[in-house]
Amino acid sequence: MRTFVSTFTLTFFLAAVSLAQRPARPPVSQQLYTPQSLGYTKLVWQDEFNDEALDTSKWEIRGIGKRATGYVSPKAVSVSDGFLKLFALKSEDSILISAVGTQNRFMTRYGYFECRAELQRSSGQWAAFWLQSPKLSEGDNPAVYGAEIDIMEFFKKLGTDIVSHNVHWGPYGPGQHTTHGYQSYQKGVSKGFHTFALEWTPEKYVFYIDGYKFYEITEGVSQTEEYIILSMELPNELKDLERAVFPDVFIVDYIRVYQK
Repeated sequence: MRTFVSTFTLTFFLAAVSLAQRPARPPVSQQLYTPQSLGYTKLVWQDEFNDEALDTSKWEIRGIGKRATGYVSPKAVSVSDGFLKLFALKSEDSILISAVGTQNRFMTRYGYFECRAELQRSSGQWAAFWLQSPKLSEGDNPAVYGAEIDIMEFFKKLGTDIVSHNVHWGPYGPGQHTTHGYQSYQKGVSKGFHTFALEWTPEKYVFYIDGYKFYEITEGVSQTEEYIILSMELPNELKDLERAVFPDVFIVDYIRVYQK
């Protein structure tokens, strides 16, 4: 394991530093966790996406309109065959992207949040599964105003087997606090379906991929209710889309939230 970590760190160190990310690392052990093994036996909210349209009692399309180098559009969101599909696609001279959230529908504090999904194919856009507080912009005390908790972001330009996690708190802008990107190496994560999960307690955040534990973070811990977001994101500059493939899609099988 020591040799593997050393080789992997050397391979990805320059890319990680240039993108203000930490070097990627494998799981802390080979122990597998489930929400039940951690004591989270009560399923309090879920969506298995078994309808033929987005369940608007659970989700709303988030931020319709201009976002980065594209536009959030209902045309880029679909539900079929038991999956939520969040697209990045071209429409005439524009790029359409997608985002859905549970704000005004479901919010909670603490628990185990799990998503089973297949990530996007290309390295320009990126899939994301995150939580956010509606009070985030009001102050920089995460206990009071919450945080943005990036459970999973897949920046394929960092590597095909690397998933990012991050926490931000305080109003958006130059003064915002951040943990900077924690990088997890999980072989094969860019192919097929995988699970991405967060355990959030009053003391810490713990990040999991496929049941393996990667990080425990005690910075910026929110003590207030937050809502869920799933999105396909775009960079702020068109040059970063040179290797993008359209259409591309982030496919979500389910979202489940457990509590003790």
